[in-house]
Amino acid sequence: MSGPAALTRAGWSAALAVVLDTASARRCADALPRRPDVYVVTLTQPDDEDFRAAIAVGAQAVLRLPHAAGELVAALACTHEAVRADTDRGESLAVIGGRGGAGASVFAAALALRSSALLVDLDPHGGGLDLLLGTEGTTGLRWPDLEAKSGRVSWDALRQALPAVGTVTVLSGARRGGDPDPGATEAVIEAGRRGGTAVVSDVPRHMSDAAVVALGSADLVVVICPADIRSCAATAALAPAVAAVNPNVGVVVRGPAPGGLRAADVAAITELPLLASMRPEPLLGERLERGGLTVKTRSPLAAAANRVWDVLRQRRPGAVAA
Repeated sequence: MSGPAALTRAGWSAALAVVLDTASARRCADALPRRPDVYVVTLTQPDDEDFRAAIAVGAQAVLRLPHAAGELVAALACTHEAVRADTDRGESLAVIGGRGGAGASVFAAALALRSSALLVDLDPHGGGLDLLLGTEGTTGLRWPDLEAKSGRVSWDALRQALPAVGTVTVLSGARRGGDPDPGATEAVIEAGRRGGTAVVSDVPRHMSDAAVVALGSADLVVVICPADIRSCAATAALAPAVAAVNPNVGVVVRGPAPGGLRAADVAAITELPLLASMRPEPLLGERLERGGLTVKTRSPLAAAANRVWDVLRQRRPGAVAA
């Protein structure tokens, strides 16, 4: 490879192993976070420059080729993720509201409830997804309790430590607190994906460092836009910033439409591909107040969430097309 310009942050994190020459190792060390299973290779006897680059990028070894080709092959074979086909990695979705109060947290939770997912709360001002799901009394870790700052996290250990709603594992924020650490965010998302679990991240609109990590690592970014003019204007303003982080982005249009805007109109105004549209969810507010979100099989929420999962699984890993 020719350095970080040839490899996205998502690709860097998702790769089973990375083999670099010295120049590429220096560039990756400057531009990308540390990750395991990195090897630096040379064609001559390694010198101080090679070892400095290897240390900077966190490489496990510096290997001279072709002399150490067998050692490199053995190291790659021992990478335990290598036994998992890439198609077995969990998908990653990031959900963000086109405006405040658009319903991004509800839709993120609905997506998770329609799949055996890890639901990650990245909005420190959202009150906590455990309240939305009615699990505030359930024991388990929340973001302030999570000690990981970066590096590899065991999915089995994480799943056992977090609260669950049915088949959904939830990493919620607390009532008060700042943005999650971006290194920890990356470690948590990658742990779920490496474990073959879909990950759904509820991303704040203020584009924190953790939000950028979640957006950048997503196979698909879902922007929620209510079907009214002000929401369309706000979403159109936000969309370029989101697309700059991850071009695989589309819009879900949420009714009602007080001015008669159609979903296609909203997509045209926001200049985002239309992923799904949904009618208002009956009695949603009452259900959230009286025990947490549930998603009925034939509800508008379920239909829209199912449609987004279908789009992702049909198009992964390619971009969303208009």
